[in-house]
Amino acid sequence: MKGEQNKLLTGGDSVMAYETEDRETQCFPAINSSCIKGKRSKYEYNIMYVFVSFLSAWTVFLNLLVIISISHFKKLHTPTNLIILSLSVADLLMGLIVIPIEGTRLIETCWYFGDTYCRLFMIILGLVFSASFSSLGLIAVDRYVAVCHPLQYPQKITTTKTLVSIGLSWLSFSTYNTILVIYNGYFDTSHRTDMCYGECSVTVGFAWRVTDLFMSFIFPCTLIITLYLRIFYVARQQVKVINSLMKGGKCVMEGSVRRKSERKAALTLGIIVTVYLLCYIPYYICSMSVISSTTISFLTWVVYTNSGLNPLVYALFYSWFKNTVKNILTLKIFQPKSSLVNIFTEYQL
Repeated sequence: MKGEQNKLLTGGDSVMAYETEDRETQCFPAINSSCIKGKRSKYEYNIMYVFVSFLSAWTVFLNLLVIISISHFKKLHTPTNLIILSLSVADLLMGLIVIPIEGTRLIETCWYFGDTYCRLFMIILGLVFSASFSSLGLIAVDRYVAVCHPLQYPQKITTTKTLVSIGLSWLSFSTYNTILVIYNGYFDTSHRTDMCYGECSVTVGFAWRVTDLFMSFIFPCTLIITLYLRIFYVARQQVKVINSLMKGGKCVMEGSVRRKSERKAALTLGIIVTVYLLCYIPYYICSMSVISSTTISFLTWVVYTNSGLNPLVYALFYSWFKNTVKNILTLKIFQPKSSLVNIFTEYQL
């Protein structure tokens, strides 16, 4: 993933900055090795800043609503929702850190934040991508056990085990991305003849690129797709069994309601996983081939935009999210014992 992030971080060679004069301008005029700034019209300059600002605010606001909802209301403290919380934290970091910084560099063309923050930003970017995919993997495992082994779900998937799994995934990917950036971190332009001052990128060796591609993309994608194919196959078989029993006049109300709920949760989360894959897979495929920088830049921002889409899926399919948002925005969560209210029904205090 980091090998391809070199293009993602720089946005290819299409990034330019607004310049009022026709002459060539350097990012740092006092430094001979400075990168050259490109040119944009004032109209492009303003439109791009408005778009980046709106996307960042939208992503932060919606994911913050999800985080507050799951953290505040006790009824939402389930293993599945804790994984959704982890995914929302990763999306929040995308909107809070990645999108503003990448947007500024896309518009201005130059990296003005220094070498130290460049290293830190590379680590954060890798962590956000890794945490997102690990959360999707945990969601797939959670739904697989719930649908395919419903009787064993309470024992196999507990809140404690889920929290430990989430913590270990964030810790391991933080360590992994830190090692990768440090090992391949040729940020000092005095040691790089192919870099100019005002650029933030990293050169990753072939072995690292292959390893990272497998660990950060191929393996989690294969796991997620395999588990969901199994989930939807088993769910379809369960529907057939329930329908046949109902035709025979047998009472299967309690079991059928529970299974229907699990299938609905699997479908909703399956939509989120599908949207993620549809955004990420084209980027990874194109980044591994020779393709125009404009296309790479476009696919990069499709990936970033994806972080603001998940709350919309929750709003469409989860009534509890609609109820929590309503009461967060009306400040009812500050009332006594509001965290204990059953938000699966209409919330009234």
